[in-house]
Amino acid sequence: MLESLPGFREFYPEACSVRNHLMRLWRQTANRFGFQEFDAPTLEPLELYTEKSGPEIATQLFAFVDRGDRSVALRPEMTPRLAVMVGAKAQSLRRPLKWFSIGEQFRFERPQKGRLRSFYQFNADILGESGPGADAEIIALSVQLFSAFGLSSEDIVVRLSDRVLWLDYLGSYGLEGEVVSAVLQIIDKIEREDREKILVDLAVHLGDKAEDFLSKVDRLLQVRTLADLKAFMSDALEARTLASIEARLEDWDALLSYLNAVGLGSYLCIDLSIVRGLAYYTGFVFEIFERRGKSRALAGGGRYDHLVKKLGGPDFPAVGVGVGDVTLTDLLKEKKLLPAYITAPDFYVIIGGEAERMTALADIALMRRSGFAVEYPLKAVSFSKQFKLAHQWGARFALVYGSKELGEEKVKVYEVATRTEKLFDRAQLIPYLSALLEAGTLEDEV
Repeated sequence: MLESLPGFREFYPEACSVRNHLMRLWRQTANRFGFQEFDAPTLEPLELYTEKSGPEIATQLFAFVDRGDRSVALRPEMTPRLAVMVGAKAQSLRRPLKWFSIGEQFRFERPQKGRLRSFYQFNADILGESGPGADAEIIALSVQLFSAFGLSSEDIVVRLSDRVLWLDYLGSYGLEGEVVSAVLQIIDKIEREDREKILVDLAVHLGDKAEDFLSKVDRLLQVRTLADLKAFMSDALEARTLASIEARLEDWDALLSYLNAVGLGSYLCIDLSIVRGLAYYTGFVFEIFERRGKSRALAGGGRYDHLVKKLGGPDFPAVGVGVGDVTLTDLLKEKKLLPAYITAPDFYVIIGGEAERMTALADIALMRRSGFAVEYPLKAVSFSKQFKLAHQWGARFALVYGSKELGEEKVKVYEVATRTEKLFDRAQLIPYLSALLEAGTLEDEV
């Protein structure tokens, strides 16, 4: 029997309903924040990614030469295409843009827990606004994407950092250009790699200053409040460099004020160990983790003000976030926050016999046209079997079409969870069922 390729998933109906549940709440949340959905091709020119990340990125992609002798790749992320789309119509687009997408992405890497070769990702971006208000809006959206599933500040934490502060701090050591990116990538691995290995890697760029640099970085990575961050920068930097930092710390004040104003202070943690390995980030960056730190990042994002221009467009400031389905699904399962029946009918129709079937079918058609989700047995089975099927389908209510009920022009409604039942006039079928679903239970008057 042929199996799926490593790192790829089959979605049986139950798994597919879980995936669709995630996408449904993602879309609802994005719409509430005023974001508009867009989409783009799954297969892209390889150059789109090498231009942004360098030629070495090709080893991490599903890249190949197609029959037209073009170097192409399955998309590993949506941001580069978004930057090209915005750049192409920049002059005619109303600013700021608030766009989101949900799509399948592909990366050729070793499959492991929380990371597969094929995954679905939610992306949201605000383009055309450079102030910290846009960063705050993206972070607020990011938190809501998780709280929509029942996760709170007791479950997740937003670890917030800043590439601007890092660039200024590294500049105080005389580091600039590509060396800065290399050092930031080393810092990004501090939590995952042996300290001696980190020192060896830093020595390549800092020589005999590596030990002193790492000891100060250790202090910086312990900073958790804005006051402590200001104190560290004041101690570590020269007056000339500190002057430029003070303006940046005002942006920090503004960002944290925005986030506290919308009630997100309990989610936030200043953590300069978050640097985001990708070189195109230019400002605030953040990652969202399960608070106990048991899994890899659940989401990540930040500001990338130069990417649109780098890919051929005009200057266009931007900030965005990405959330993958794999780690989120794992966390929701662990927290038991996935509903037992994600896709379930509103009503399961129980049919007494063939004499009642035609009447039931006519009503089922009417119910479906009226917007209700309805399931019923396609062939004659016993009453007891049909009640079991109502449970198995996860229906909230069963409607009983028996000879006695129809003889009185009545229908019996049975609430599956409470096992209570009630008769109602069949002539009032649609208004009665609408009121019943709104009430949610037979115990309330409908």
